[in-house]
Amino acid sequence: MEFTDRKLSNEHKEQLRSASESADPLSVSPLQISPLKLSPKSPKSPRSPGDRQSKHVTERGSPLKNRRNSHSPRDGRPKKGGCGGKGTWGGLMDTVDHVHAIDPNDPNYTSSEDTERTSTKDMIATFEDYKKKAIILVEEYFQNDDITSTANELRELGMSCYDFYFVKKLVSMAMDRHDKEKEMAAVLLSALYAEVIKPQQVYKGFSKLLESADDFIVDIPDAVDILALFIARAVVDDILPPAFLAKANSSLPEDSKGIEVIKRAEKSYLSAPLHAEIIERRWGGSKNKTVEDVKDKINNLLIEYVVSGEKKEAFRCIKDLNMRFFHHEIVKRAIIMAMEKQQAENRLLDLLKKATEEGLINSSQLSKGINRIIDNIDDLSLDIPNARVTLQSIISKAASEGWLCISSLKSLSKEIEKQAIDEKLVKEFKLKAQSMIKEYFLSGEIVEVSRFLESENSSCLAELNAIFVKKLITLAMDRKNREKEMASVLLSSVCFPADDVVNGFVMLIDSAEDTALDIPIVVEDLAMFLARAEVDEVLTPQHMEEIGSQFFEPNSIGNKVVLMAKSLLKGRLSGERILRCWGGGGSSSNGWAIEDVKDKIRKLLEEFESGGDAKEAYRCIKELGMPFFHHEVVKKSLVIIIEKKNERLWGFLKECFSMGLITMYQMTKGFARVAESLDDLALDVPDAEKQFKDYVERAKVEGWLDSTVSFNRLGHSMENGFC
Repeated sequence: MEFTDRKLSNEHKEQLRSASESADPLSVSPLQISPLKLSPKSPKSPRSPGDRQSKHVTERGSPLKNRRNSHSPRDGRPKKGGCGGKGTWGGLMDTVDHVHAIDPNDPNYTSSEDTERTSTKDMIATFEDYKKKAIILVEEYFQNDDITSTANELRELGMSCYDFYFVKKLVSMAMDRHDKEKEMAAVLLSALYAEVIKPQQVYKGFSKLLESADDFIVDIPDAVDILALFIARAVVDDILPPAFLAKANSSLPEDSKGIEVIKRAEKSYLSAPLHAEIIERRWGGSKNKTVEDVKDKINNLLIEYVVSGEKKEAFRCIKDLNMRFFHHEIVKRAIIMAMEKQQAENRLLDLLKKATEEGLINSSQLSKGINRIIDNIDDLSLDIPNARVTLQSIISKAASEGWLCISSLKSLSKEIEKQAIDEKLVKEFKLKAQSMIKEYFLSGEIVEVSRFLESENSSCLAELNAIFVKKLITLAMDRKNREKEMASVLLSSVCFPADDVVNGFVMLIDSAEDTALDIPIVVEDLAMFLARAEVDEVLTPQHMEEIGSQFFEPNSIGNKVVLMAKSLLKGRLSGERILRCWGGGGSSSNGWAIEDVKDKIRKLLEEFESGGDAKEAYRCIKELGMPFFHHEVVKKSLVIIIEKKNERLWGFLKECFSMGLITMYQMTKGFARVAESLDDLALDVPDAEKQFKDYVERAKVEGWLDSTVSFNRLGHSMENGFC
């Protein structure tokens, strides 16, 4: 394209606007604009762009000449970005006035051009100001080691969209300093993660570091090793997802130093035995802690907790350790202590339960800690009589309370069979799964699918579970609403670990672009499946956030799917509408109305109360296919218990909870709804409030309710739109 006037074409103005809206206003785009300043008499001047640019540099003196990006506090643009320097045409974001001067007398002049130029200049000026302040913040932090002060000052900047630069500058400045500063930088990032700096900004900051790896090499000979260690530390500290390495690897040029960094991080650090402890101690630790020191602190805090029962103090001590990757040691020691001192078992398990529910200890660390005990169960049996039976009892109790997933644990049997997953096994499983799913769509037999999974994936391999989820939903999306409903019902029935379902959805979103060639409405379908999974309590809101954190680009399919799913869940009566979107009940009917479901629950409870079979009642509840509405079972049961003092129904609720049919969340919700209706209930039962308080205390003793929960006449905030 030739430029015969002084203004940008519409195409290039749009490109400039897109670039300016990106996260890094000064990042260099591979698309470059070459505004040729031609003489009116010779519109096709043969002079080279290099000569023309050299002339501008000589006459005006480019302020960008000889700048380069560096780890040093001095700010500058990337040396390899193609912007500035002798013989270049300038970058996309270069807005030199004498090259693109706007003439109001120009017949093609529009007033919007001035506004666009002013907006771009303001944005660049804002970013430049942020960069200067970020450098000062990093320098001050290295001097005073005050995390709280740094966090407050970063918040006060009020420019969170540029926090990726703070991440990049913090790491790049630490790379050229001593181990003390490197450790300080790692600790600060872990402290600021999520609360001050959004996960997306941390992700982007490390991406920028990888892109600049070639520049770091100029001044830091061992930059590859240092940056690899920073990335490995970020993965260990749970501020970068492990998937970051694979995604970054696919986006970098093959000959870049960033590829070397990723390979070094994977092979030299993250693949090593006991890699978490090694990485954490590489720079000496913020307080020069050893693993033995940390173990002693964990042991002391558990002993103090058993004596005092102060959960808040125990949680504070766990947070002060600042070693999230080592929380499996807390789990291991707490359970072994519970096995040794059975009088302290309830208190210690309650600590783990609360820590898990509040997210202080994640499910991965919980499973890892228990698996470490299982690995050493034979040695423990020498000191603890019936250690195997005691541990099995603890695991069963934790699973029944809903804070432990048994399928994520190793077998407690003496003969443990290990199955290596290989490519051939995956291919065979995919073919068999596809055939099984098609057969299920014809027959609707969930039992047959369960048998298939037990036989073909007897070891409950997470990868195969995720593949099955992906295959199930992919096949359903290309069929009618009946099959989509059947897929959702099956997903809530097979009881896969939530992490496996999350991985299945991530795989679905990753392949969505290819799927869109055959299914144009793939975004809408995936969003509905994701929302339905949360309504059915297959996934939690935290899992939704976990999926969203892996697809944060505004225009990515993953981001669109997660945002649409969240919007579906926010609507009034969202649970009912999402449940009925494909017909409900896995059939071609229009689904049940909520009043119909309430009526079915009332009838099954009345039948059970009059001497009906408990197994039949459990079966009827399962067949409703509405686990998110089980609080209605709790509410109606409690009302009958209060009105008729029927202890048989209390035993029914107890059995429903122990077998996992009704979760603690649904129990809490049911009690809250009864609390809301106490005024009406008191008209028929004068002592209804007193009875209700007694039953709440009994439920806490049974473990149905959190010991800290309390109810008032307003109850609790409801979810999914049900009242």
